[in-house]
Amino acid sequence: MFAYCFRPSAVLRAFRLAGAVAAAFTVTVTLAQSPPALGLDQALRLAQDRSHQLPARDAAAAAARDMAVVAGQRPDPVLKASLTNLPVDGPDRFSLTRDFMTMRSIGVMQEFTRGGKLKARSSRFEREADVAEADRALVLANLQRDTATAWLERYYQERVREILVSQRDEAGLQIESADAAYRGGRGAQADVFLARSAVARIDDRIAQTQQQIDVATTRLARWVGPPADGPLGASPALDAVRLHEQGLDAQLAREPRVVLLAQQEAMTQADAEVAQTSKKSDISVEVMFSQRGPAYSNMISVNLSMPLQWDQKRRQDREVAAKLASVEQARLEREEATRVVAAEALAMLQEWRSDQSRLTRYRTTLLPLAAERTRASIAAYRGGNGPLKAVLESRLGEIDTRMEQLGLELNAARLWAQLNYFVPVDQTTPSATRP
Repeated sequence: MFAYCFRPSAVLRAFRLAGAVAAAFTVTVTLAQSPPALGLDQALRLAQDRSHQLPARDAAAAAARDMAVVAGQRPDPVLKASLTNLPVDGPDRFSLTRDFMTMRSIGVMQEFTRGGKLKARSSRFEREADVAEADRALVLANLQRDTATAWLERYYQERVREILVSQRDEAGLQIESADAAYRGGRGAQADVFLARSAVARIDDRIAQTQQQIDVATTRLARWVGPPADGPLGASPALDAVRLHEQGLDAQLAREPRVVLLAQQEAMTQADAEVAQTSKKSDISVEVMFSQRGPAYSNMISVNLSMPLQWDQKRRQDREVAAKLASVEQARLEREEATRVVAAEALAMLQEWRSDQSRLTRYRTTLLPLAAERTRASIAAYRGGNGPLKAVLESRLGEIDTRMEQLGLELNAARLWAQLNYFVPVDQTTPSATRP
């Protein structure tokens, strides 16, 4: 017989090792099952890949490019066939050969469009393609701004929930402390109810925040799809934007709304040039071979035709004047839109700078003072020198201060999204403005 004695220390080490292995396995399985965190850059890529508006604008540009090729070509030749002077009565009725005037004809007609007119028509469709591409840039900028805003809103709402949950846990300890003091005869029952009321108020704010998180998730899902339901990654640096006051005019010249209006003005100018070339008529040439009976000679005919613009003042000139008026309208609208965009950009930039300054004040002064007040009231209450009401009020005041800070951060983040994607990312320079 063999006997083996287990040492308690060895058994304890074995259990610890087994527990560590099980914990590591559990963490591995959990990480494998949990979806990857959704960062802002990934959200922007997903939104761009899922967009149907961008390929729609690409299709519009491709269609206009194809039409530019078509518009630069002369019209197809026209094949003509005719039967002329066929007798319908008398001894030669319905005969194709006995009457000398009966002819069987076949011919080709070609319109010789002026080269300047063809070039103007082709250029007009090229400008239409430019409009479609500018519209695509505008769609991309709006998509990036909306996606970034939705991502940031959910990110900060989740931070609000984290703070509220943390404060709720600390407020729960106050309930236990007040209940213990009441049972020990060192406190009033009203303090217990006061502490529970404070916790209930925090719970209500947590529920309200969760509802806002759900709404933000729904808005984010509109752009990125199912990945919106997963966790979010770390926030990007929000202390710098690509838009800066130095050289603002050059940056505004690339702003999608301004670019789109400029391209629309160019297309309107191309329409005016097409109308101007239409004041000169094109010539059509027709060559026809006519066959008669065997006793008669065959014939060849050559015809020239050209529209007679007998009233240019009322037709062609007025059309050109209308197109030129449209060009002037497009120019004025572009200039006015440029002013509006410049004012919006400067206003957002100034507000963003102000928010950055206020956030510095919150981080360095207001929030530390609120935390110190809470700690001082807790210390006074534990030492029997202060009421529980003061603790709860200071705690709620600290929560309000933190909420104000996060609200300010969210507003600054929204402005950051508007300014950072004022121009689509792939068209901006890497320079940035810091507060």
